[in-house]
Amino acid sequence: MTSPSSSTGIGRASSEENSAPLSVMVLGEPSESSSSNLTQAFPFSSGNPRIEETRGVMHLYREDIVSTSTSGLPVERKPLVCVLGVPNHMTYADFCQFCGSFIQHILEMRIVRTDGMEDSYSILIKFESQASADNFYKHYYGRHFSSLEAEVCRVLFTLDVQYTGSIGHAQASAASSTEQAACPVCLERLDQDMSGILTTICNHSFHCSCISNWADSSCPVCRYCQQQPEKSVCSVCQTTENLWICVICGFVGCGRYKGGHAIIHWKETQHCYSLELETQRVWDYAGDNYVHRLILSKTDGKLVELNTPCLHADSGCGSCNCEDDAISEAILNSKVEAIVNEYNELLATQLQNQKLYFESLLQEVKEESERESSKAVERAVTLKLQKMQLKLDRCIKEKKFLDAINENLLKNKEIWKAKILEIEEREKKVLKLKDDKILDLEKQLGDLMTCLESGKTVVQLSASNETKDTTILPVSTESSSDKWLRWLEC
Repeated sequence: MTSPSSSTGIGRASSEENSAPLSVMVLGEPSESSSSNLTQAFPFSSGNPRIEETRGVMHLYREDIVSTSTSGLPVERKPLVCVLGVPNHMTYADFCQFCGSFIQHILEMRIVRTDGMEDSYSILIKFESQASADNFYKHYYGRHFSSLEAEVCRVLFTLDVQYTGSIGHAQASAASSTEQAACPVCLERLDQDMSGILTTICNHSFHCSCISNWADSSCPVCRYCQQQPEKSVCSVCQTTENLWICVICGFVGCGRYKGGHAIIHWKETQHCYSLELETQRVWDYAGDNYVHRLILSKTDGKLVELNTPCLHADSGCGSCNCEDDAISEAILNSKVEAIVNEYNELLATQLQNQKLYFESLLQEVKEESERESSKAVERAVTLKLQKMQLKLDRCIKEKKFLDAINENLLKNKEIWKAKILEIEEREKKVLKLKDDKILDLEKQLGDLMTCLESGKTVVQLSASNETKDTTILPVSTESSSDKWLRWLEC
């Protein structure tokens, strides 16, 4: 922890200073007057209000300042930032997980309550270097704590932190004013060099790694919890004044002097008994009067009669002469018993009526759900039948088309078959005629060859006879038979 004179520390003063009469504790001197326009003061407090509460002021740089530096960050910034407006339902472990990898660069974190910010707390974070603080600011400024929440992370650089005073109570113990030397979880020494230190809103310090495993929103040491119970509000107009709660179903509504939503609830549901939250009195809308008679004593837990103002005096029963003998007490007890029995009977009747009413509602819901389910099934079946009918029609149409094509193919088959037979017959006839013609030609050729051979022999004989008688002249020896043979070859 830093010393009280440090301007960047966020720890409390030492135990010696706490033991002395305390008027003002200063953790950091205010900056120059020139920086007052760049910062704004946030009063805060820490500690358990029932034991000891410490108050102070944080001087944070404004969100709308324009810096002259190239990075767009305040020039005189320090490695100390403040995260404002962290929701109460976000535990310390959740915030450590939200910081992610930056948790190992954090030296110290302190949880404080910021004045004027309900249902939230703020965290002062001191980093080991200015670069880590700048990266944390750039990475988390304006970022949502989770995707399900509207709150965003408001990170502001801190100029200094001042502790202005401490308020002690009679219940304060000696341990509450001394610094813790060890982590209550792991019992190891609290050292910033080894691990970051987180100080809860009740001024108990832990290692960040130890508190990260603590899933509860309360302090592991004193069980103090910052998160406050929710206030009762009207279920319709959200007002917090003159509230009545239905003793049958727990509906919270405002009285007739506000929005009158409690009596509207009675008219809608016939829940005639309503309890006033401020006075714990029960009103009967059907009888138009109060029906409470007994209240529960805080001392012994017994039922006692509710004291009502006396009708005979302005200052109550103490100033009038009311009889207090055994007869009046017995009569009063009998009346009280009769009223209690009547109230119990009325309550049982109302509960039975409400049972029947809600059973009828459940039956209606069940019937409605059955009708909706049957309609849904019917729609699904109808849609499926329509799809099947369309598919069937398409298949029938396709079948008709294929049948027509098949019929045409069969007809064409018969026609082509007849044509093929006709062509085959014609080819057979042509082949037969060709064969006959070939035989005839072969016969004629044989006769011709025979004739030629015989003619050639005669020519040769006549030629030999002529050569004997005449002189041979150089003329062509080609005979007519040779010409005929050459013509046949061509």
